[in-house]
Amino acid sequence: MKVFNGRSASEEYMSTHSLTFSTPEMTLKKFVLWLGEPVNHPKSKERVPRLLLYIEERASSGQSKQDSLMPDTNDTFRPSGAVTDMYAGISEISSNANREATSPKRDSIKISESDIKFCLACGSKLNVNSKFCRNCGTKQD
Repeated sequence: MKVFNGRSASEEYMSTHSLTFSTPEMTLKKFVLWLGEPVNHPKSKERVPRLLLYIEERASSGQSKQDSLMPDTNDTFRPSGAVTDMYAGISEISSNANREATSPKRDSIKISESDIKFCLACGSKLNVNSKFCRNCGTKQD
């Protein structure tokens, strides 16, 4: 049986792309476009959608084998990819309180009211120098 190895595809995408100014919706859209990009197939050298590189032949032996192909959907914060160095030494953060307490560099920065602006699209508070909204991802003027 041919199956899609979603775990391998999502891990490769997350390790090679910075998601700093990306919303979950935008990340999903970019991931889908990435899967559809034409690439050279390693065996045939034919141009194929990247998705085909993650199709594997597996024996149909049960649900546990299928689970190993599913992307990790645990939403506990675990730094990976571009932010790994920024969170060095922190293995896992499981709550907003912990996330705020261990956020790098921001804890010591005091922001005055003159250093704040609001998102043009959703109204979230932003640093005056922000190029994109951290909440919705909209580019700021």
